[in-house]
Amino acid sequence: MKKTILGELEELVLLVVAASTEEVYGVPVMEELQRQTGRDFTISAVHTTLYRLEEKGFLSSSVGGATAERGGRSKRLFALTATGGQALSEIQQTRNRLWQSIPQSKLPLLGKLDLT
Repeated sequence: MKKTILGELEELVLLVVAASTEEVYGVPVMEELQRQTGRDFTISAVHTTLYRLEEKGFLSSSVGGATAERGGRSKRLFALTATGGQALSEIQQTRNRLWQSIPQSKLPLLGKLDLT
């Protein structure tokens, strides 16, 4: 089985969408990324990533209703797919294995006493 490898922004965007309680569009994804990471992201980078994740089958999207505050334009709403959920699970397992492989002698360098 081919392992899932995502770029950092792809993984972060996928996590934000997965953490959302309902379908979500680009602006709230961008705002949550900024809140969680303390970094600035452009809306175009977030939209590009959302569409790329949809192409990979990790997200699905639908068109929401038009709103007056958007000048009558509709929002594209994104939701996690089962494939996206599986990808996040694989990534988490890989990261956990890597963390667990760090020798105890190096944990103080990470500001940790142990990883259990």
